[in-house]
Amino acid sequence: EPDSGLDIDAVQAVAKAISQVSGKDATVIVITHYARILKFLDKLDFVHVFARGQILKTGDASLADKLESEGYDWVLEQKV
Repeated sequence: EPDSGLDIDAVQAVAKAISQVSGKDATVIVITHYARILKFLDKLDFVHVFARGQILKTGDASLADKLESEGYDWVLEQKV
């Protein structure tokens, strides 16, 4: 969780560093509970929701926005 406990300026700096590494023959996995860092990344291919030891939902950046506004309950209530 690279954005844990950071102010917005630090989040932007971390996102910039991640973006510089991403796409240079590298896969970058960012684990976070909040979508704010994702808004500063240059490229976001997938958003995965992990719970119960598995991926429960996969989507694009709009999934992160939905989670930010509606929370995780709707995903957790889905049958696996």
